[in-house]
Amino acid sequence: QLQAFGGGLVQTGGSLRLSCAASGLTFSFWTVGWFRQAPGKEREFVAGVSWSGTSTDYADSVKSRFTISRDNAKNTVYLQMNDLKPEDTAVYYCAVGQHSTSAQRYNYWGQGTQVTVSS
Repeated sequence: QLQAFGGGLVQTGGSLRLSCAASGLTFSFWTVGWFRQAPGKEREFVAGVSWSGTSTDYADSVKSRFTISRDNAKNTVYLQMNDLKPEDTAVYYCAVGQHSTSAQRYNYWGQGTQVTVSS
């Protein structure tokens, strides 16, 4: 089971840190990805981190602003989001699966946390 939390309302230029906590799952074996879905849009890849934490991927739209990291000892993955923009507004989901930017390669999904960036 995955649980994402840490979302909220923030002004443009602000920061948030999302967390994804796993239970009942050998977290350290898997790649963890963050995806987001805005109203009326398809779910899109945001960032991913390999099981060891040594390999990361980012969508072009968030590079240099977002940082993904993981602490396998705590079964938790983080997404530090800086310099937030209104277009970052979405429900953010974490997921566990194979190292990919495609949602189809992820098997387990958290329930999502809302991020709203006001202009």
